[in-house]
Amino acid sequence: MHRPADQPAAKPTVALTVPQGTPIQVALDKEVRVGKIGQPIRGHVVAPVYAFDKLVIPVGTEVTGEIAKIESVSGGRRTLAALDADFTPARKFQVAFSQINLPDGKQIPIHTIVTPGSGQVIEFVSAADEDQKKGAKDAAAEKAKDAKHQAKQEWDNAINQVKAPGKVHRLERYAVGELPVHPQYINAGTVYFAELQEPLDFGTEPLTTQMASSIGATPADGSVVEARLVTPLSSATAQKGDAVEAVVSRPLFDGDRLIVPQGSRLKGSVVQVQPAHRPNRNGELRLVFHDLVLPEGVEQKVEASLAGVEATKADNVKLDSEGGARATAPKTRYLNTAVSIGLAGLSVRGDPDAKTPNPAGNTSNRVAGGAAGFKAVGMVLGTLVHSRAFGYSMGAYGAGMSVYTNFIARGHDVVFPKDTGMAIGIGTRPPAAAPAAQPAPSEPSPAARTGA
Repeated sequence: MHRPADQPAAKPTVALTVPQGTPIQVALDKEVRVGKIGQPIRGHVVAPVYAFDKLVIPVGTEVTGEIAKIESVSGGRRTLAALDADFTPARKFQVAFSQINLPDGKQIPIHTIVTPGSGQVIEFVSAADEDQKKGAKDAAAEKAKDAKHQAKQEWDNAINQVKAPGKVHRLERYAVGELPVHPQYINAGTVYFAELQEPLDFGTEPLTTQMASSIGATPADGSVVEARLVTPLSSATAQKGDAVEAVVSRPLFDGDRLIVPQGSRLKGSVVQVQPAHRPNRNGELRLVFHDLVLPEGVEQKVEASLAGVEATKADNVKLDSEGGARATAPKTRYLNTAVSIGLAGLSVRGDPDAKTPNPAGNTSNRVAGGAAGFKAVGMVLGTLVHSRAFGYSMGAYGAGMSVYTNFIARGHDVVFPKDTGMAIGIGTRPPAAAPAAQPAPSEPSPAARTGA
């Protein structure tokens, strides 16, 4: 009887799979006029997608989809908009992306859900650089600084591929938006987070001996990894000690050695939080990561904090040198308030050319007061209502609301929605020093025992 020859052992492989729930960042490459459900839309990937250590969806990849839902406007909201001479208030809508067109011509059907918090123009905010003392930390500090700048540069390059509207076009759209009846647009450069509802399979690759030996090595001080937030955070609701988790979205290499593969997880906690409050005090949020968990479950202690974060321009988020995030007030608040106060001042001025007092006041003054109070509707009423008191009241109301909104009302909170992109500065945590041995108490001398 002949025994079959021993089969050679199968070589270990790694699955190149983009898991379910992975967000694909898509920026619309041109302006879209919202029309109807099923209307096609198109964009490009602005953040690369990796599977383990391989780039599978590069920046610039075309993604197509459609407007999936358009909600109706409530009667109350429509009435409030009409008071400001807006008879076509913006409708809420949802988009969905259904196909990826890779640069090599391959088309991949996808099923996605756009996550809340996306659908805005996003920028990359880097942590402030701190002056380092000369010494052993210089190399690590320079490495972290270069990594932060590279991450920001890559984001800017990706967004620059989108045909963002120029100043003239933005002014035209602003003018159209002020009309009583106007269309609704989605701006070019608007970014959506499209979460995969099914995994994408890109095959396998062999797990080489070099790769197996390097995975799990301690990241060097000053290393920066790119990750996506799993835990949504807000300074309004977060509590000190709350758990935070992020998933590594881009593998970390040391030269050609893979150190941290895509899919690794960073676990941490909120260490400082300050909710926004009155008068115009903005929120603050600080978080750190202290555990790095590789895909196979290997866990190691690290020290890591924010080195950069993606945020909407309207959020006005700033990061300090230690990775703490705080919301800042927009600079335009001074200009807006000055304009409102100026219009209110015009509403109380007399007409220098009038020969006799006019109880109704100057029409232009009443229009100025109306503009300060209720914009277009106020201007119309200021023309039609011949009452000087009306102009005073509208001007005072507008100036008061502007001062309250910009300087007295509750400030802005720091908000990081799920899937927020982060650059995380990561390094090792030094082992705790062993406590110094305490000398054993000496036996008291006979004289001490006798009190001599």
